[in-house]
Amino acid sequence: MSDAREVVERFLAAVGAGDPNAAAACFTPDATYANMPHPPVIGPDGVRGLLAPILDRAEYVEWEIVTASYAPTRAWLERVDRFRIDGREYAIECNGVVEIDPSSGLIRAFRDYVDLGVWRARLGDVLG
Repeated sequence: MSDAREVVERFLAAVGAGDPNAAAACFTPDATYANMPHPPVIGPDGVRGLLAPILDRAEYVEWEIVTASYAPTRAWLERVDRFRIDGREYAIECNGVVEIDPSSGLIRAFRDYVDLGVWRARLGDVLG
């Protein structure tokens, strides 16, 4: 069994490496991942499908942790998500809540909260 910090660090390392398969492997089969207020994707395949377009397109991705709080089965992450696409960096502030399944040591729920107006203004059509 892994604690929340270990699982979150493994997930963040996979995102930073641009590896949607390794990121998806951090989730339980029935996990949910929601970019609020959008409906969640389900399971590792859903997570892979959500993350792959940006990880594949970006020259690099860094989810910079500004503040983090950990409990054994929960993490709260204040982040600045940085993406370099076509030679330009885009930075988006967000907050994430991560719930860990204690029996598997994998993520069972991940909810990201971001201001969609800011997201659209900064990224425009770059990911369209």
